[in-house]
Amino acid sequence: MLYRQGGEKGRATSIVRYAPGSHFPPHQHPGGEEILVLSGTFSEDDQHYPAGWYLRNPPGSSHWPFSAEGAVIFVKLWQMPPEEDCRDRIDTQDPSRWIRRPGRDVCPLYSGATEQVTLERLDPDEPLFTSPVDSAEMLVLAGELQADGQQYTRGCWIRLPAGEYPGIVASKSGTTLYLKTGHPTGKTTKV
Repeated sequence: MLYRQGGEKGRATSIVRYAPGSHFPPHQHPGGEEILVLSGTFSEDDQHYPAGWYLRNPPGSSHWPFSAEGAVIFVKLWQMPPEEDCRDRIDTQDPSRWIRRPGRDVCPLYSGATEQVTLERLDPDEPLFTSPVDSAEMLVLAGELQADGQQYTRGCWIRLPAGEYPGIVASKSGTTLYLKTGHPTGKTTKV
């Protein structure tokens, strides 16, 4: 568990490890669910999603999740507005999904009125932000981020409130990360 607000059915961000052959019973997600498959193969119903897939299930959706081979997934629950109806499945390993922007390659995952979600491959020593952000949440997927003399390696999760963060830069070898901006996050958290 990386973050929880509320009880068992509250807002949560976590990394979940599925042992080979494990499953959850069919269930609903009244507040929606966002998943990034980090390793292995995550399955739901009769579809299989290997590492790199991004899944977005809107509020009120349901599924039967399992993993035959085992998987590790990054999961966000109850963090969508009730009116959202976006159900997406994106293969971030598909090169056609990536766009070259100054200092980085970007794979857009979701863009709504209150948040933007991307995967980003920052060039070496590239600043993460070039202007103030409303808020940000990131998970380092490869390489490392550097900020205020700290190094955040693969698996580190960071939430930042609104502000300017010019000191967050990619390492000398570059960085790949999940990035959500514009979503209310509260105080700074680093795990």
